[in-house]
Amino acid sequence: MAKCRWFYPSLLKFKLNRRSVISETIKILLVDDREDNLMSMEVVLEKEGYSFSKALSGKEALKILLKEDDFSLILLDVKMPIMDGYETAELIYQREKLKNIPIIFITGQDYEETNIFKGYQAGAVDYIRKPFNPQILRSKVAVFAELHKKNQLLKRTEEELRKTNEDLLKLNQELESRVKERTIELEDLNKELQDLNKSKDKILSVISHDLRNPFTALLASSEKLNRDFAKLKPAELQNFSQIIYRTSKKILDQLNELVEWAKNQREKPNFNPSKLQLIKGMNESFELLKNNAAHKEIKLENKVSEDIYVNADALMLRSILQNLITNAIKFTPQGGSVIVTAEPTESMVEVCVVDTGVGMDKDMKDRLFIEASQSISGTNNEQGSGLGLLLVRDFVIQHGGTIQVESEVGKGTCFKFTVPACLN
Repeated sequence: MAKCRWFYPSLLKFKLNRRSVISETIKILLVDDREDNLMSMEVVLEKEGYSFSKALSGKEALKILLKEDDFSLILLDVKMPIMDGYETAELIYQREKLKNIPIIFITGQDYEETNIFKGYQAGAVDYIRKPFNPQILRSKVAVFAELHKKNQLLKRTEEELRKTNEDLLKLNQELESRVKERTIELEDLNKELQDLNKSKDKILSVISHDLRNPFTALLASSEKLNRDFAKLKPAELQNFSQIIYRTSKKILDQLNELVEWAKNQREKPNFNPSKLQLIKGMNESFELLKNNAAHKEIKLENKVSEDIYVNADALMLRSILQNLITNAIKFTPQGGSVIVTAEPTESMVEVCVVDTGVGMDKDMKDRLFIEASQSISGTNNEQGSGLGLLLVRDFVIQHGGTIQVESEVGKGTCFKFTVPACLN
């Protein structure tokens, strides 16, 4: 029921208007050149509650009608000096506003067919012959009075229906506007949720790839220290202790940076670039991963020039480098090497991570950057989730860069990506 309340005022208004129409006074214009005839008609009709205006000539009637055009009926005498009833009727109906007022001719002698036809041509709706029968006069006037009321009611009803339709149209437009606004709000909310979900996936992927390998090195050093503690010399103990300390500190620093980065991504999901010295970032990544490389006797070489600076998000760049270097170590056999170089190219810097690993065939290269739900494996049966490379691709794209891979089975792989150069 509550949904229909908006419509009740219109219905109430309509009912009130209908009552007001029915109770309107019927206005009648009496036109006759004799005062006694005017008085007789008024006396016969006054008990019905009608309102009267009286004119003693056609000219006087026209003057009244110039000021008032809301008469319900005109009782018009035919035989009048100067301007008879027919001429008066013709002049009355020349005005647009008066065309719908019915005229009953009052006649004493002109009751022949020719004159009757002339009267109808002038616009008459009926005739009453003098001397008139009071009962017939009241009856005929009552018919037109009732007709007038019904016509007025019909007009008012049409107006109310028009207004109601306009209200319904406005309401429909308002509802459509609200639905559209709500749809936009829901679409924005859905997009925001999707962005948050993507941000969550990126954060989890960063944690998985950027911290897993340092933790692996930390656990390996701790395990060796616990297992061979009694056999190790003081210098070796100190070396393991330093490795564990440095690695733990690096992990903590990265974790703190990751928490801050995740906060920034939630508040402003855009990367925050700054001027970074590329060689410094490379050295930090090598430092975290050197133990992983050392276990496979893989040589890490940083051939990036000291004068190369990039405009990049620090955490994203580190994640790119560590993912690519980690993969290079993973798929490089014992005793191989991983080399990183960088060359300025116009407004970008192209970074190459080259390994002497197992390489990959064309089919594997085509599947590198597909959805993370499909796994990626090397020819040496090592396997990963693919999340790392998806993350690398997304971070590179956010920087406006590109990434590509060159590889040959048995001869190694080269990942090339570009990031904006810092020109000042």
